[in-house]
Amino acid sequence: QLQLVQSGGGLVQPGGSLSLSCTASGFTLVYHTIAWFRQAPGKEREVVSCISSSDGTTYYADSVKGRFTISRDNAKKAVYLQMNSLKPEDTFVYYCATDYFMFRQCRLTTDYDYWGQGTQVTVSS
Repeated sequence: QLQLVQSGGGLVQPGGSLSLSCTASGFTLVYHTIAWFRQAPGKEREVVSCISSSDGTTYYADSVKGRFTISRDNAKKAVYLQMNSLKPEDTFVYYCATDYFMFRQCRLTTDYDYWGQGTQVTVSS
């Protein structure tokens, strides 16, 4: 059974750093695109970053560009989101997501098939 399990997150002061992990089970991560989304209560999920399966191309939302870095370790079946210079407006629940089919491209929409359980990130002094 295909599953994504997230870890990381928590409370950090403005300017601090956090790292999120998304570990896959039940499928070969290297063949699947992974995206990170975030969501505030009552709001739609918005894409934060994505890394494609085909060539490792990455995408970042303008709001996080230069501060967040997405990476993957196929041997560990994990994708990471390193978040630096965090701001209070980065406070969200963060989700990783992937597709059932291999080699799909990164997309900004939420039409992914599988989602992690969500991780709270709170940036506050």
